Amino acid sequence: MIAAQLLAYYFTELKDDQVKKIDKYLYSMRFSDETLLDIMQRFRRELATGLGRDTNPTATLKMLPTFVCSIPDGSEKGDFIALDLGGSNFRILRVKVSHEKKQTVQMESQIYETPEDIMNGSGTRLFDHVAECLGDFMEKQNIKDKKLPVGFTFSFPCQQTKLDEGYLLTWTKRFKASGVEGMDVVKLLNKAIKKRGDYEADIMAVVNDTVGTMMTCGFDDQRCEVGIIIGTGTNACYMEELRHIDLVEGDEGRMCVNTEWGAFGDNGRLEDIRTEFDREIDRGSLNPGKQLFEKMVSGMYMGELVRLILVKMAKEGLLFEGRITPELLTKGKLETKHVSAIEKSKEGLTKTREILTRLGVEPSTDDCVAVQHVCAIVSFRSANLIAATLGAILMRLKDNKGAARLRTTVGIDGSLYKMHPQYARRLHKTVRRLVPDSDVRFLLSESGSGKGAAMVTAVAYRLADQSRQITQTLSEFRLSTEQLLEVKKRMRTEIQNGLSKNTQDTATVKMLPTFVRSTPDGTENGDFLALDLGGTNFRVLLVKIRSGKRRTVEMHNKIYAIPMEVMQGTGEELFDHIVQCISDFLDYMGMKNGRLPLGFTFSFPCRQTRLDAGILVTWTKGFKATDCEGEDVVGLLRDAIKRREEFELDVVAIVNDTVGTMMTCAYEEPTCEIGLIAGTGSNACYMEEMRNIEMIEGDEGRMCVNMEWGAFGDSGCLDDIRTEYDRSVDDFSLNPGKQRYEKMCSGMYLGEIVRNILIDLTKRGFLFRGQISETLKTRGIFETKYLSQIESDRLALLQVRSILQHLGLDSTCDDSIIVKEVCGAVSRRAAQLCGAGMAAVVDKIRENRGLDHLDITVGVDGTLYKLHPHFSRIMQQTVNELAPQCNVNFLLSEDGSGKGAALITAVGCRLRLEQNNK
Repeated sequence: MIAAQLLAYYFTELKDDQVKKIDKYLYSMRFSDETLLDIMQRFRRELATGLGRDTNPTATLKMLPTFVCSIPDGSEKGDFIALDLGGSNFRILRVKVSHEKKQTVQMESQIYETPEDIMNGSGTRLFDHVAECLGDFMEKQNIKDKKLPVGFTFSFPCQQTKLDEGYLLTWTKRFKASGVEGMDVVKLLNKAIKKRGDYEADIMAVVNDTVGTMMTCGFDDQRCEVGIIIGTGTNACYMEELRHIDLVEGDEGRMCVNTEWGAFGDNGRLEDIRTEFDREIDRGSLNPGKQLFEKMVSGMYMGELVRLILVKMAKEGLLFEGRITPELLTKGKLETKHVSAIEKSKEGLTKTREILTRLGVEPSTDDCVAVQHVCAIVSFRSANLIAATLGAILMRLKDNKGAARLRTTVGIDGSLYKMHPQYARRLHKTVRRLVPDSDVRFLLSESGSGKGAAMVTAVAYRLADQSRQITQTLSEFRLSTEQLLEVKKRMRTEIQNGLSKNTQDTATVKMLPTFVRSTPDGTENGDFLALDLGGTNFRVLLVKIRSGKRRTVEMHNKIYAIPMEVMQGTGEELFDHIVQCISDFLDYMGMKNGRLPLGFTFSFPCRQTRLDAGILVTWTKGFKATDCEGEDVVGLLRDAIKRREEFELDVVAIVNDTVGTMMTCAYEEPTCEIGLIAGTGSNACYMEEMRNIEMIEGDEGRMCVNMEWGAFGDSGCLDDIRTEYDRSVDDFSLNPGKQRYEKMCSGMYLGEIVRNILIDLTKRGFLFRGQISETLKTRGIFETKYLSQIESDRLALLQVRSILQHLGLDSTCDDSIIVKEVCGAVSRRAAQLCGAGMAAVVDKIRENRGLDHLDITVGVDGTLYKLHPHFSRIMQQTVNELAPQCNVNFLLSEDGSGKGAALITAVGCRLRLEQNNK
């Protein structure tokens, strides 16, 4: 017993001594974390160089776009064929993806040999051979009569400009078929299939084996966004943001990039860590100076590296008592599979002795321990270097996502990773140390590249089908010029109905006279009060207008809240509250003594009989004060002022906010004769000829007409362009069947239309993995401000995702693209409908005046027009297209409702004075 312990002690001492010696000898192959982090940074820089348009041509990492833009989402189904050509064996698979209770994959495959003379013959012969094998496989599967989608794993460097084409850059792996380099391999294969004429195949995708690995693993784990091969060769791919890939148009979404990382260091970036053994391997290789990183880490070279080290150590008398055998000097005698066997923990020493004996050396136990440690250092270096480059990719993904912590999955394949007893554990451990703020799952690829090609094809098939159906859904929102001209024509008819005495009662577009007979002419002067009531807040303003050479408008205002109990109490309480606020404001301004003229912006539907008289038709926006509907609101205000007996005011005008907008802009720009609100609601007004306003006596001059155009379509005249989503929004609104035009083009409803479309697309399995969240079921949750944010050109999809997450919607990158597309379709239609309405108005004014060409300005206000990134541009474009004989300018209003009311009051005072002086 004691003897055994002594032996064990002696052996441990011996082992420690040998290990220290080897460590010292191979010091340059052992890296500190500091060195690995430095390599990681170098690789990150190389990634960026490969992605840049200007720097890519000279970059060592080619960062080839693969046009694979989506990983499996679990809803793929169908029958697919995969071809896998990457070595002397050529594999064909039939992959059936079905959905009974859960997604299942059935695979049948066959291996065909690719003889040496075909690998090195003509390209035509090679692809004829592939087409023949495919025909044989389809016959055996009894599917020659079907045209199945095909995925083609072609494991050679290819330049792609779309998913179903790949131009071979250069042959590798002993292939030398002539006439293929620089050609599209999909075209060559299609040509060979066509020549046979006995079956058809639809080649949808050509992929690299690394991408195949990522896609195979992506089928099992949707977080998988990196693929790595660590086998005979090595490579990696990952999902990069499209906006960073300069070589490809567009910046929406992500695309898998094939890094071709084996060439890392070909520009000298790794010279400081390459050893004399690496240089010797490179000198003796088929491609000196190329694939330097691959030569330091991959299985093809690992055994050879170990052999060179053993030769040098033997020559220096550090191993085998200085004995060198012919076998030990023979290139390729020590393979990577031997390195794996030597490093096995239990039988490793026995295996080492066997392998070394076959090399003709008679190893001592000392030698065996030393060789085992040499192997460990070489394979550990490989794992460390791969960990550094993978770490760089993971850090890039983390930064791209703007995440504090990265959670992702890496799909891995390759004989070295699979067969080496310690490799995987070492790699995982180093990655976790180098990228601590990440949770990385390593997933071993099963039947890697072949199944992966089928998965790429399945995803492409799903996306094509999905895209077709989404396009079909959204096509209802894409209005043709003919449809828009028809909307314009119908608006003209409705305008006429609203102006004519006989049809006004039944007209939907009410064309209410405002008694505003003139826009400002610049001579307005004085101090005016303005009230602005249109929501839960109420504003009182003092507006000082000065005429002359330097016209100025100076404003002071104060905002007062209107409590809910006042909004929904009695009319007397509401107007007493308003007068109390005016009293407070006049005290604040020290102006209680004079009798100021006042303009009242009252943003509720009113039927005016004079400039200073407006009968409330109906309360909206949550107001329910009793004894007001059917009453003159100016009368109610005057009564309340009298009751207070504190001050006097001259109420000159009651104004709608649309008219206020027109007047504000007309003060700056005399050609402004139209007002437009494109915000929460939608409305327009314009200067109509008195002779056309049949509801009012007199034919001279003009008067501003408040169109109340939101109700356009309430007669059913827009039913042919309303969608099921519009009908749903209308049905669940507070006023079903009313304001139909407004519900298609105003801010209050656009978000709700989008929400209804998103629910439908989710039910159909195109969004959010088919899961309808509670949030999405909540009416009104998708506010129009989110449309503006989502459609902003400056907003990356990452930010779109964060907006959706804020709404409780766990979205993928693909989801974000679809949501953005939906928002765009809905807001575009809104802008076009608004433009068609405006085109009807400007053409009416042009015809009123008997002009061939009209120059006119529209004063605009409203959050949708101001804040949405594309609404104003699309609306203006539509007006220009539909009313080509009009040159229409749009002027943004500054404080329409307040300043506008004061200006109308000023104009009213001016006209009253002129009347009195006649």
